[in-house]
Amino acid sequence: MGFREDVRRAKAFTDESRLAILLALQDGEKCGCSLMELLKISQPTLSHHMKILCDSDLVVCRKDGKWTYYSISPEGVESFKEMISSYTRYDNSRKCCAAKH
Repeated sequence: MGFREDVRRAKAFTDESRLAILLALQDGEKCGCSLMELLKISQPTLSHHMKILCDSDLVVCRKDGKWTYYSISPEGVESFKEMISSYTRYDNSRKCCAAKH
């Protein structure tokens, strides 16, 4: 994935409602109506946040008739952890001005 994709994925964590959704999904799959009730948000607001979370591959959705169910994507979470690790890894050989000191 490229830098822009990484930025888009990281932005999924920059909203209080999205973090609350991820916390709510930690104990398993939930339908949209349950999330709306739990978080006291409207359907359009939930849809907005779920689009961002699903597009970032952190959450997957499953349709069953007129209901939509959401759950955390273990693969997406692992991929996100790897992305964060790639930016926070310390590489001693890349020190600024290493040759001058």
